Amino acid sequence: MKVKTLMLGAAAAFAMAPAAMAERGADGHVNIIYWQAPSILNPYLSGGTKDIESASLVIEPLGRYDPNGALVPYLAEVIPTVANGGVAEDLKSITWKLKSGLKWSDGTPVTSADVKFTAEYCMHPEGGCAQFAKFEGVDNVEIVDDLTVTVNFAEAKPNPYSAFMGGQSPIIQAAQFADCLGAKAPECTSANFAPIGTGPFKVDEFKPNDVISMSANPNYRDPAKPAFATLTFKGGGDATAAGRSVLETGEFDYAWNLQLAPDVLAKMAEGGKGKTVAAFGSLVERLEMNMTDPNPALDADTRATRKAPHPFLTDINVRKALSMAIDRNLLVEIGYGQAGRPTCNLVPGPAVYASDNTDCLTQDIAGANAMLDAAGWVKGSDGVRAKDGVRLSILYQTSTNAVRQDFQALIKQWWSEIGVETELRNLNASVFFGGDPGSPDTFQKFYADVEMYANNFDGTDPQAYLAMYRCGNEPKPESQWQGENINRFCDPEYDKLVAELSKTSDLETRYALAKKMNEILTKETYTIVPLVDRGRVSAHANSLGGVVLNTWDSELWNVSDWYRIK
Repeated sequence: MKVKTLMLGAAAAFAMAPAAMAERGADGHVNIIYWQAPSILNPYLSGGTKDIESASLVIEPLGRYDPNGALVPYLAEVIPTVANGGVAEDLKSITWKLKSGLKWSDGTPVTSADVKFTAEYCMHPEGGCAQFAKFEGVDNVEIVDDLTVTVNFAEAKPNPYSAFMGGQSPIIQAAQFADCLGAKAPECTSANFAPIGTGPFKVDEFKPNDVISMSANPNYRDPAKPAFATLTFKGGGDATAAGRSVLETGEFDYAWNLQLAPDVLAKMAEGGKGKTVAAFGSLVERLEMNMTDPNPALDADTRATRKAPHPFLTDINVRKALSMAIDRNLLVEIGYGQAGRPTCNLVPGPAVYASDNTDCLTQDIAGANAMLDAAGWVKGSDGVRAKDGVRLSILYQTSTNAVRQDFQALIKQWWSEIGVETELRNLNASVFFGGDPGSPDTFQKFYADVEMYANNFDGTDPQAYLAMYRCGNEPKPESQWQGENINRFCDPEYDKLVAELSKTSDLETRYALAKKMNEILTKETYTIVPLVDRGRVSAHANSLGGVVLNTWDSELWNVSDWYRIK
């Protein structure tokens, strides 16, 4: 009997919107605005969405996920499956074949050597790869011929669609990045700011944390695409200004992530210049509890690393009490309206992976106070709890955004009601979500006690996403502060579940394992405190055609199909 795997129906295609264009560049210029400005165009050195998505205009993966979550080939000829012989019967390898005739934007051929190099780049033992979880279980990448590679896994891998799939794991050019391996990766400014790619556009000029000027890739594989000759990718500002620039003034054609109160969006839409698009996926606004000590008095190699446990967040009673004090329903009401849902899950969807985890949905200030009392955290004359000389005084940081600052203010108030002192910090999103190893203000470095943000995973299978929280995957000095285990959680039992999920093919078992892992992080340990299952809300001009919002990949996944409605 054949093993039941995830490959069934994987290559189902999504019907693209027709692109009404006569020739490449015929529709002139298009303007995109992301109020979180890109700081780098290399997803392997930044986990920030704004960096991953801006880079997706230039560098591409072998395959992507369409708006239904189905796998579709991009640089690959087809999506490999067991049925077509691309995935080995023993599930220990997957063979990818590149489309013939592919060229980089500099005119040189794309070959299997570039695919192999990309794996070596991310998996280099002396480097810090922001997407390392994508390569979990990869033993090696073997070149079969100029257009074919086989990815060999250390063990059977029922879900082999991780490396080279989706906007988070694109192919980079071996020639351009040859001298950028390991610790040298962050030093390769020209490559990181202007990667040579296969996408519909190429970089003409990149001003980090500001603006990117692009033009149509003359060597793009479809001679009729893209419809636009030039593209401006503007970064910075705030969600309000971004929304207005599309919906009210018409200055921009596309605005990403309009994280605005529902009444604000509704008022903007009255401007008549554009329309909003929305869909739910796996985007969760949450609090990460730092398991390490961010005290600036510690030396640089110890601060915010597992060498120094956090002085009070290592107490589960504190973490749970902080969660119990929050009214998630009110957060949704003031922040997102119908574009948000209160959640206790890190993985809220697809539904088959979502845990029946609802304990956090009812605020319980009295219960939180009782728990802290029982745990020996005593309120002082100033109302702040302390134990053994350690005060419950929290530095709570996030990116600058009106909704997030509203959340901070409410949560600070609720925490004060349980005897917790809170200092609020908000940081420019371009810096906070940037990958600069020298900056003290990145979300990876986590020089605070609690931080709030949202991210999601490519595709519909959360394996790589949950694997982020395995021991050893935390950002640290020796990885140039790259890594996906942001709160430095480490549990050998959790790691066993990561390993089991990576080799389990039965779908029902996979669902159960993912739910268990989610519950460990959110319900049993409270190292992650989910707040809101956020619907993705963006906006585009009425004159921009071909836009199909995709919550399972980059929002710009089909920008080559965009066109100007005449």
